[in-house]
Amino acid sequence: MTKPNNKVLIVLAFFSIYVIWGSTYLLNKIAVTELPPFKLAAIRFLVASILIFIIAKILGIGIAITRKQFKNTVIAGFLFLTFGNGVVVWALKYVDSGFAALEISAQPLVVLLLMRFFERKKIQPMSIVGIVLGMIGMYLLVSQTEIISNENTIIGLLMIFACMISWGYSSIFVAKADLPSNFFVNTGYQMLAGGTMLLIASFLFGEQWTNPIEWSGKVQFSMLILITFGSIVAFTSFNYLLKNVSPEKVATSTYVNPIIALLLGWYFLEEQITKQSIIAAIVLLTGVYFINTTKKLTRYSRFRK
Repeated sequence: MTKPNNKVLIVLAFFSIYVIWGSTYLLNKIAVTELPPFKLAAIRFLVASILIFIIAKILGIGIAITRKQFKNTVIAGFLFLTFGNGVVVWALKYVDSGFAALEISAQPLVVLLLMRFFERKKIQPMSIVGIVLGMIGMYLLVSQTEIISNENTIIGLLMIFACMISWGYSSIFVAKADLPSNFFVNTGYQMLAGGTMLLIASFLFGEQWTNPIEWSGKVQFSMLILITFGSIVAFTSFNYLLKNVSPEKVATSTYVNPIIALLLGWYFLEEQITKQSIIAAIVLLTGVYFINTTKKLTRYSRFRK
């Protein structure tokens, strides 16, 4: 594959994880009003994995993988989807979709700190500026008493933070793990594993299952988009990016997602957008520039040791 083609694919992949994933907060919020959270996520990923394997078969793509690759996809599926996504869907029962997305926008900070802790990777000066801005933005976000006054909201926010750690660690793990070389097949196995574990969780928690025909039209539509675009297209793009760009750059999608989620939640669900949330979003988005930029802070000679 030539470099120009690589650049085009990377741009399209970033569009997928920025815009498409930004809309999944709204879609999950709509669906979770009628469906139990683990059931919702299990159906989404299991159906998506089956479709992926069918498409791979039609296209003549081999789906055979090694035992080690299968083990690694199970680990990634649990960290990314079973815990990292399933619990977020659960939290959306108590947290507005845009607010949840804004909290998750701190993901790049988590990835940077995890890479520093596990890999001893040096944090560049510009990234430090991004971390500081991110912390300020997060403080502005969670210090709004009118939004987090509900006890269940606080629990939801804490569980979302735990998901961020799970997602961040898995991003680092996937970047180096032995996984299926085909990103489409890799996505399919991760979703199969994650969806299966979500299915088990759904039964363990005693969630009620209903016939999809009985769902409302808006829930059926949300599930359709979540399966096709939110799962197959966006998650395949995500796995592709993890192998072609650094994990902290992939994590910057969580800065753009909240803006999409805030606007969609406000427009379709009439969710509240406070002035403080807007300021927090601006601060967080400014941080993405400093984390993602290749520029370096200039140190004048008189300040050098």
